[in-house]
This record gives sequence, C-alpha cells and structure tokens, in this order.
Amino acid sequence: MLRYAVFGHPVAHSKSPRIHMLFAQQLGHSIEYTAIDLEPGHFAEGVDAFRIAGGRGANVTVPFKRDAYELATHPSDRARQASAVNTLRFDPDGSIFGDNTDGAGLVHDLTRNLGVHLRDRNILLLGAGGAVRGVLGPLLRQHPALVVIANRTVARAKELVSTFAALGRVEASGFDALKGRRFDVVINGTAASLSGDVPPLPSNLFANRALAYDMMYGEKSRPFLDWAATHGAETVTDGLGMLVEQAAESYFLWHGVRPATPTVIQTLRREG
Repeated sequence: MLRYAVFGHPVAHSKSPRIHMLFAQQLGHSIEYTAIDLEPGHFAEGVDAFRIAGGRGANVTVPFKRDAYELATHPSDRARQASAVNTLRFDPDGSIFGDNTDGAGLVHDLTRNLGVHLRDRNILLLGAGGAVRGVLGPLLRQHPALVVIANRTVARAKELVSTFAALGRVEASGFDALKGRRFDVVINGTAASLSGDVPPLPSNLFANRALAYDMMYGEKSRPFLDWAATHGAETVTDGLGMLVEQAAESYFLWHGVRPATPTVIQTLRREG
C-alpha cells in the first residue's frame, strides 16, 4: 500500500483524501491517503515520522507551505519562485523533492475547464499573500497583457512586482486606485471571504464578458462571487476546480500519470 497524506492545521475539512482516492480508483491504483493535523512548530518532525513509517509523498496546506519549502532538499523552480511548497515527494535516495502546484492548478482550471483565454487579457489579482504569490508565476507565463496586484498594503504588492517583473508586465495597486480600470479576469486571493467580507472594490471593475474567480471554494467563496455577480461579472466561479487540478499535478509527480479531472470535479460538486 502506497501511503500519502495532507498536512495542515486545521486539516479535518480537507477534500484532498477524497480527491486522491477518486484519482486512484480511476487509475486502478492502491493507495492510502490520510489527513494529518500538526501543531505549528512540529511540521518537520511530523513529516519525518510519516516518512519513516513508509510515507511516499505529502500535500501541504496552511500554515506549513513555507515550512515545507525549507524542508525540501530539492525545490522546483516554481517552488523557489513562490517560496512555498504544497507537494513533497520522498525519493529513494533520501532526498525530498518539493513543488508548488497551486499556480498550475489555477491555470489548468481557467484554461482547460472554463475555456478562458489568458493571453493578452488584463488580469486583476486581489491580495498579496501566499496564495497570490503561488499562482503569479504560472499566470504570467500565459502572456497576459497585464497583471495588477491589488492589496490593502501596497508595499506588499510592490514586493511581488519586484520578484516577478522579469516574467511579464505586472503592476502593484491599492484598492482605491482601481477606480476607472477594467479587467477581463478578477481573481480573489484574499482571506476576506472567511469573515464574510469583500475587499473595498469599485463597482465598475469588470470588462465586457469578465470572469470573477475566488480561490476558495464552497460557501467560503460566496461573499466575493455574489458581489461580483451583481456588479458586472458575466461568469463567477469558485476554486474547487483549482483544488482538483493542483491535486492532479501532485498525483502526476508521485505516480507519473495525470488523472482526468472533469469527472472528479463533477463528483465533488454533487457531494457538496
């Protein structure tokens, strides 16, 4: 039995065990996948215990993505750019490969599942924390016309601009400076929805046929998506597809085969 897990705190709510078991059933693999809750400060020892017990790989969620990056002996280029790891692979030689599949998951959901063309589009990213940092590189590699990072603290957005400027045209902004600007794709990467809030955005933010996307999924995404639907976004969607797509990328890193995602997304939608 090949053993995998997701580490986080809290983590009992995670859909990762269900997603990976659906992948395994689809591909005829026999795996065990569990959710492991670790107290902050105990990540490295928890992962080490899992590895010694036969673990082959792990997903990592809040608040341990930075810890996972520091633990990885061989981080990928996209992990280095994000300064965060959400996928660990324990290799036979004792090394630990670390990757960040969040950005690939978002891009795959947007382009493959939703049919959104990102090239030459104006994209607005809300927030400047780890969620946005993890997806910025893959988004810029789609060659949009412009990516604007809007955040309450503009200095944090400017830090991301300086880090990723070589990959494409990217700008920093405060929320108030967005007035009069229009975007084809608006992606919420803030935690405002957790408290039922929406960032202080101008009402005429959306270009014709614009998409509003929240990286969170389910009820947590509703505040932003409901606001967007009443302020000009033609299409609104949550991040469930991103969750499944980043998991598929992890599965590929572990098993060398990429599962089909549409049926898994549909199953999770039905299950609620």
